[in-house]
Order: sequence, then structure tokens, then C-alpha cells
Amino acid sequence: MTIAQERTLAAQVRADFPILDQEINGKPLVYLDNAATSQKPRAVLQALQHYYEHDNANVHRGVHTLSSRATDAYEGARDKVAKFVNAASRQEIIYTRNASEAINLVSNAWGLSTLKQGDEIILSVMEHHSNLIPWQLVAQKTGAVLKFVELTETEEFNLEQFKSLISDKTKLVSVVHVSNTLGCINPVKEICAIAHQHGAKVLIDACQSLPHMPVDVQDIDCDWLVGSGHKMCAATGIGFLYGKLSLLRSMPPFLGGGEMIADVFLDHSTYADLPHKFEAGTPAIAEAIALGAAVDYLMGLGMDRIHAYEEELTAYLYQRLSELPEVRTYGPKPTEDGKGRAALAAFTVGAVHPHDLSTILDQAGVAIRAGHHCTQPLHRHLGAQSTARASLYFYNTREEIDVFIESLKEAIEFFGSIFG
Repeated sequence: MTIAQERTLAAQVRADFPILDQEINGKPLVYLDNAATSQKPRAVLQALQHYYEHDNANVHRGVHTLSSRATDAYEGARDKVAKFVNAASRQEIIYTRNASEAINLVSNAWGLSTLKQGDEIILSVMEHHSNLIPWQLVAQKTGAVLKFVELTETEEFNLEQFKSLISDKTKLVSVVHVSNTLGCINPVKEICAIAHQHGAKVLIDACQSLPHMPVDVQDIDCDWLVGSGHKMCAATGIGFLYGKLSLLRSMPPFLGGGEMIADVFLDHSTYADLPHKFEAGTPAIAEAIALGAAVDYLMGLGMDRIHAYEEELTAYLYQRLSELPEVRTYGPKPTEDGKGRAALAAFTVGAVHPHDLSTILDQAGVAIRAGHHCTQPLHRHLGAQSTARASLYFYNTREEIDVFIESLKEAIEFFGSIFG
């Protein structure tokens, strides 16, 4: 993508995001906290409003017009998500509150019913807490053993170590597709192939990849994949689980209640077919419909186009960061054209606390993240208590990166005068 194309994309989308057209502390907002949550385009906001103003009714339970329209929109969104990840069947898409719930669904419904003493679960040191704690709980209850893949010298997934860790005792590999701290893009297709050779299942945490690049579950050949709506232009409170149909059918329900049943008797019940077996209770109807609108929006732009644009932004971000010798970035460096990592940079500046950096940048209207980003074990592994993080999305521009860098320079100079 050329710079002219980049500017065309930026000009095309900026007007779709009303929140970006405001000032913070008297300065134009520069939003660089997209790995935490994305902003929402008007199409998504309008989908939420339209449901509540025109179609508000419960789904699946009524034959009246409002319920029928709500059900059609809710289930239509499932079809859109299935197409977005190239699922083989719409029944392979389970709505959840978020990606954390999706992982807990698998850990409880599959993990507790399948794993036993001595079975092995392979994770990595870069996992988000959401893909660590559920498996800790399962290991405590079943006696399964957790093993961890560490990092290469370039702070990426150590594939060679993974090959040495996996064995016929391995029953599950659960790894992130893109690290929210390191920005590395893990070789998930190869990980799945290796795991399947040993009879192990694979779960992919795709929260940081789905919003930014094409993701094809059939090509990856993962057994499960989880996504979070609010990171991909949708509302909060909605996520999804993809799972292979035969595997989902073999798993017992996670939660019990309305919607997930076929017939209920006083002493037993039978369960609905997929996907409803795993969707107990009244769902997040409006949020699911808005997720469908977000998928429409992203697919309308084109995930290949979004990815190519973000690669250009990544190259420029790292070019500008390289001008600051005080800055230490984490994870692999991109190539000159921005390939090889995600469009985010976690960094530290000497002894300056990331929270202090974030506070100073906020005064300049620049929103970045500071903390451990729900990856405390990774930060310990890196020897960093916390990091600052600037994360980009397709509505960001080079000019915003320039504002960020200049504001960061000023912050470094300010703290340099204090620390001497």
C-alpha cells in the first residue's frame, strides 16, 4: 500500500468514529490504546440504537413480529462471524460475554471432563491472564501439569523449545496468536500441526489478531479459537468461541438454564443442538447484533487492506521510536516495511515509571496504556515491573504517531531534568 493509499484509508474511516473528533486537556485526542479496546464506528452505534428503538424483544421465544426480527438479526450476526473466521458451519460459533468466558467455557466443559492426573497442558510465558488462570484452575482440580514455552533472543515464541516440550502426554496447547505486549505474531498454523501429530487439541487466543489481519480457522486448523468483540469495533459484553463441530458436540454444557435445553423434566433434561447448548439464558442480543455490524464494517474495508495499512504504520512507529535512545521496546523489531509484528509497541524509558509517562502524555491528549497489560508473568520474565504501550488501529495516522513521539520526547526531557 502506498502512502497515497494510506491517506485515502485514513480519510475514509476517520469520519466514521465520532469519539475521535474531540479534545482532551485542550489538545486533539490521539487514541493509541487500541489493544485494550477499539473505538466504535457509527454503523455499530446505529445498530445498537436501531435494535432498542425498533426491534427490542427476546430472541427465539416469541412468534410475534418484534421477536422474529430480533431473532433474525441476532442469528444473522452469527452467520457474519462464521464467515469472518471462515468457520465450516454457523453452529461452530458460540456467543459469549467475552474471550475470557469463551476460554472458561472450554476449560470447564472440555478440560474438567477430559483431563486427568499427569496430562500436560502447554502454554507460553506471554499468555494473557485470561488464557492462564482458567488452566491453572483446571490443573489444580484434575492434576494436569502446566508447561510453558519461553522466548527466543528476539522475544518471540520459541518454536524449537515447544517441539521439545510436547509429547504424547500433551492433551492441550493453548496459545495467543498475537501477544498484546510483545506484538509478536505466533506461528499458530505450525503449532497446530505439531500438536495434532501428538494427539493434542489447540486453543488459539485471537483477541489481538482478529481486528487486524485475516484469520482463517480452517487454514490454521485450530480446535478452538476465541475472540473479543470490543477489540474489533463492536460493543463491550460480547465475544465468541469458535470450535470444531464434532468437538463442541462431544462437550457437556457449561452453564444451565433457559435457551440451552430441548426438554426439561423434574429429574433430568436434554439439551439443545449447537450452538444453543452453550448459550444459557437471555443473551446479549443488541451486542451480538452490533458485533455483526462491526464485522460488516471490517469486511467492507477489507482485512487485507487493514493489515497492509497497519504494517506501514508499524514501520513508521518504529522508525520514529528509534530516534529516542532512552526507549527500550519489547518484542521483535519489524522489517523495514513493517512486517513481522503487530502494530503496537510496549516500551520503557529508564527509571521512569510507565504510569508517569502515561500521565504526562495524557496532558498532551495522547492516550496510551501503562501497566502489566494482564501479562504479569511475562513482565517478570522480561525483568520489567510494567511497560507503557502504544497500540495502533486502522483509523490512526502518521501525524498522530508524530504527536505521540514529540510528546514522548518532551516527557523524557521533563523526567531527565528531575532524575538528572
